Amino acid sequence: MTATYTITELAREFDITPRAIRFYEDQGLLAPTRETGKNGTARNRVYSARDRTRLKLTLRGKRLGLALSEVKELLDMYESPKDEGAQLSRFLEVLKRHRATLEQQREDIEAQLKEVLAFETQCRKRLADAKGAVGGRKAA
Repeated sequence: MTATYTITELAREFDITPRAIRFYEDQGLLAPTRETGKNGTARNRVYSARDRTRLKLTLRGKRLGLALSEVKELLDMYESPKDEGAQLSRFLEVLKRHRATLEQQREDIEAQLKEVLAFETQCRKRLADAKGAVGGRKAA
């Protein structure tokens, strides 16, 4: 028998909410089956080992900062019986583009930090000048 999981089990294992899992399902990242009740209606979601692996990889991609569409593309690509070389090349393209974005963000943050430091220095100087002026008036 193959391993199956409930939404609660997966949520607990990966420390996320069931709502997040349903969202990933809505995005096409997971495809659970439905357990049917006695009256024949679909009731509980049943997640397979494949769904668990896809969830794990989705969360890893999210930690890397990849868009869910990129994660889905990569996951879907690995499930098709295509050439692994093409798959790895595509993954490298995604990583290269993401790294470039992060490096640009780092440059932007460094520039903003320099501006903040300059304003802090300017404010401290003006505050010291203002205190000196106030103190100088009292002495007069």
